[in-house]
Amino acid sequence: MEDIKTKEYVVGIDVGGQTTKIGIVNRRGEIVKQSVISSMFGTGEAGLFEDAVCEAIKSLLAQAGLSAEQIQGIGMGAPDANYYEGTIHDAVNLAWAKGITVPIASDIEKRINIPVTVTNDANAAAIGEMTYGAARGMKDFIMITLGTGVGSGIVVNGSLVYGHDGFAGELGHTKIIRNGGRQCGCGQCGCLEAYTSAIGIARTAREWLEMSDEPSQLRNLSEITSKDIFVAAENGDKLAVKIFEYTGRLLGESFANFIPFSAPEAIVLFGGLARAWKYIEKPILDAMNSNVVFLWKNKVRLIHSTLPESDAAILGASALAW
Repeated sequence: MEDIKTKEYVVGIDVGGQTTKIGIVNRRGEIVKQSVISSMFGTGEAGLFEDAVCEAIKSLLAQAGLSAEQIQGIGMGAPDANYYEGTIHDAVNLAWAKGITVPIASDIEKRINIPVTVTNDANAAAIGEMTYGAARGMKDFIMITLGTGVGSGIVVNGSLVYGHDGFAGELGHTKIIRNGGRQCGCGQCGCLEAYTSAIGIARTAREWLEMSDEPSQLRNLSEITSKDIFVAAENGDKLAVKIFEYTGRLLGESFANFIPFSAPEAIVLFGGLARAWKYIEKPILDAMNSNVVFLWKNKVRLIHSTLPESDAAILGASALAW
């Protein structure tokens, strides 16, 4: 067995709305050590979050018997991250980064003396999927991450689309309900994220329970999460199934609008809501193909990520550091 100390490594970091996953990755794309820390620090606590990240990296290095000098770099995927600037800017799902710009790459570099590259979390997941997962070999696809928010990574001709300012691809903040839509965390109303994120689907459940007397296992819960809705659907709850069908339809209608601008070979779904694949796949495809212009009808594949949920973003983020 090859001595772990002789290999070259990078660190991949996936910053989510609730947790941050950190992994040490070798050149073969193997995550040799990983851990999870909380992302839920409060307003003004960006420094505390950065300290926690650095402590977690040091702990993983110690467990692996590695030193910082053996790490080529750190790649980080985070909400509202700017690849060009190395910052997280006004991340609505991260209290410590909401309303401000956090120079997270330079901050962590100073703390741990390892170079850091940052990109949007969905972009990192797209790189991971393109390198190791269902999108391997594809040059044109859209990655949709369905978690606390709705992220997207757009790959055209084998390259991620960043735009002139580094923020291209915020498809979660395109409008799906034009009039009377829900308030989104970004400040707008009617965004796709407000309906199809984990938070959005839980809100749909609460609203539908208030508007009807339909029997549902969800009525017995004081707090409803997207996982609760999935469990209810698995137990045959008709309202839960209808919630997923509604969510799938909204996603499909949005995908029909996304397809014409990049003509993707496939749309890849990743994240917590994608676990409900058997409930959302058909509604998405039906709505997508009913609304897309005829040039792409029944031509764009809908694919479920083949990577374990944590691995795609960690591996994708780590690839930034090579």
